[in-house]
Amino acid sequence: MATWNLDKAHSEIEFKVKHMMISNVKGYFHDFDVTVNGSAEDLTQAQVDVEIKTASVNTKSESRDEHLRGADFFNADAYPIIHFTTTEIKKIDDDEFELTGDLTIKDVTKPASFIAEFGGLAKDPWGNQKVGYTVNGKINRQEFGLTWNAALETGGVMVSEDVKFYADVQFVLS
Repeated sequence: MATWNLDKAHSEIEFKVKHMMISNVKGYFHDFDVTVNGSAEDLTQAQVDVEIKTASVNTKSESRDEHLRGADFFNADAYPIIHFTTTEIKKIDDDEFELTGDLTIKDVTKPASFIAEFGGLAKDPWGNQKVGYTVNGKINRQEFGLTWNAALETGGVMVSEDVKFYADVQFVLS
């Protein structure tokens, strides 16, 4: 079984959430790791493990990032890792796969599904075998204990329940 390790210099995980019901706020995690054990082209036989360090959240606002790291959201001191591990991977078509697995945020583990689009295989100029994927998904943050919110005087809430994820990830064969 092949092991594909994350090429951190060519990978990113972003998220966005509706703010005040009128616009999206985007952020990313700059410290994470993903390992794929199995075939790079056919994910259906692979095992995917993701670890994201909650303290690495960055939304371009230090005060907001501190709030996200705190007890109202990630509680990064007590729960330093978001973890996802696949339980099943289904092929949707030639280039798309549905990754279903256990997602743990804080002390809550729930099933979650994400769509992975195969970007292709290539050899870099140094002879390393590489593979790339784009991954999309959405979770309800409240289901994972991220329940902080504030009501708006015009109706609605400060932060939507849905959080959309987008990742571009590149791996190198070990």
